[in-house]
Amino acid sequence: MKAGLGFYSLLLLLLTPAVLGLRPSAKKPLRPSPTRKPAVSEVEPAEPTDFPPPILNAPSPHSDCPRECSCNPVYPNTLYCENRNLRRVPTIPPHTHYLYLQNNYIDEVTAESFNNATELKWVNLGNNRIRQVAPNVFKKIPNLLFLYMERNQLKEVPSELPAGLEQLRLSRNQISKIPAGAFDKMDHLVLLDLHHNKISDSNLGKNVFKDLKNLMQLNLAHNILRKMPSNVPSGIFQLFLDRNNIEEIPENYFKNFINLAFVRLNYNQLSDKGLPKMVFNVSTLLDLHLAYNKLSNVPLFNGQLEHLHLNNNVIESLNATEICPRSMMAGQDDEASVPRLRYLRLDGNHLHPPHTHGGHHVLQTPALCCDLESM
Repeated sequence: MKAGLGFYSLLLLLLTPAVLGLRPSAKKPLRPSPTRKPAVSEVEPAEPTDFPPPILNAPSPHSDCPRECSCNPVYPNTLYCENRNLRRVPTIPPHTHYLYLQNNYIDEVTAESFNNATELKWVNLGNNRIRQVAPNVFKKIPNLLFLYMERNQLKEVPSELPAGLEQLRLSRNQISKIPAGAFDKMDHLVLLDLHHNKISDSNLGKNVFKDLKNLMQLNLAHNILRKMPSNVPSGIFQLFLDRNNIEEIPENYFKNFINLAFVRLNYNQLSDKGLPKMVFNVSTLLDLHLAYNKLSNVPLFNGQLEHLHLNNNVIESLNATEICPRSMMAGQDDEASVPRLRYLRLDGNHLHPPHTHGGHHVLQTPALCCDLESM
């Protein structure tokens, strides 16, 4: 009887997997199922997921300081909102004079944020992603003196700028348009920086700069100009036109300038043909940059010049009399007749033998002209 029970127990153990639908472990493993293509996920929106979240402060019941910014009681008129990952301009308190909003992700400036900020004097919006500035923004802030909007994505100069503005910095944008009257009545503007944009000759109308009577520095470097800008204010001190495509300078271009001290024309297309003989005979000129052009001769200039950069042209010879001009009206012992040139850079030319100083074709000495005349 016991033997019979053992036999039936063994039979039950063998049949149990089949009854329960289980495969014995000794059988071959199942073939792997064909690889399924992963489900296509929906593309995430570009904003705001590609930006870090804005940095917010804890709300303060005793202050009108926006949570997006920080306020220092030592400087109660200053609002610090830079480097906060902001996508919009916060509401500006009415007592704010200085506003720092640089290094954020702001792409548009609207008037609502400035409704009560009528006392603003300084606004820094540099290094954002600003494409558009509403035309009525600056009507809200008529006392603005300094506006910095460099390193953005502007395609034109903002309109209706405050008449009292003293500094306007718009470098490193994509500006190719200057609206008619953009600088009208801005006779307090001292500095206008438009370098590294896409400004062409057609963008600079004849009267673009006519109202800028107190302008001291105009920076149009790194644009696509082929001609010298017209009607630059006669009282200007510094004119920067590096890295354009300027080929010639009109004969009397600098004739009416009364304060011009610094001219930079490096990296252009100037040749001897494009330079009238006496174009740089400007008594106020102290520093002249003509490097990386196509000049084969040293241009004539006034004896008051102190710094001359002529490196990387195709100059083959020097004439000490031309480099160190003396006034024909003064005697040899008259201090007014003594040339003042004390820095001359000539490296990168075709001079034989090279006039070198330290192996760099640079002459730098208080008595530079005396040294040249003795060669």
